Amino acid sequence: MPVFVGDKLSHQEILAPLGAGGMGEVYRARDAKLDRDLAITI
Repeated sequence: MPVFVGDKLSHQEILAPLGAGGMGEVYRARDAKLDRDLAITI
């Protein structure tokens, strides 16, 4: 499943890619429900 900046996963919006490696891709996201930034690994 490709993920792009601006996509929403539940109540989290993807802001920017942070990195990629053997375990997956990491993105910076904003959680609208908790009103904070977080990292999502896909």
